[in-house]
Amino acid sequence: MDKIKYEKDESVCACAVSLNFLGDKWSLIIIRDLFRNRNTFSQFLKESVEGIATNILVDRLKKLTSYDIIGFRRNAKDKKIKEYYLTDRGIELYPILYELQLWTIKNVDFNPSENTKKWKKFTETNSEEEVVKHYMEEYKKTRLKQFGF
Repeated sequence: MDKIKYEKDESVCACAVSLNFLGDKWSLIIIRDLFRNRNTFSQFLKESVEGIATNILVDRLKKLTSYDIIGFRRNAKDKKIKEYYLTDRGIELYPILYELQLWTIKNVDFNPSENTKKWKKFTETNSEEEVVKHYMEEYKKTRLKQFGF
């Protein structure tokens, strides 16, 4: 897999480069939703409580696709429907999501969703390495079953 081309020639911080690609809330929410097996435009709109606007969703899906973080295929029964999936590059983002969630649980008083409660319980009985490996492998199994790769 070729690296993403960063267009600026001057020296820049690696953190700043990553944030230019992924540093908005919506890109990470879409990636999170793909890990939760949401994979169509309408699922991103209707099943995420965050309420992304359609124009922002279209923009982020195009951007993430252009960076080869996600891909899509046309639904076999309805060619108008795109089914999105995480590429290997996208799956490699799971440790970042893990750390963001863990930091929030440790440092923020909030009302956790049912998904967050289940995730937290799983992290309490497994090591970081086991959790990360589990979620990445489960996604790869799902992608293989759904998309054949």
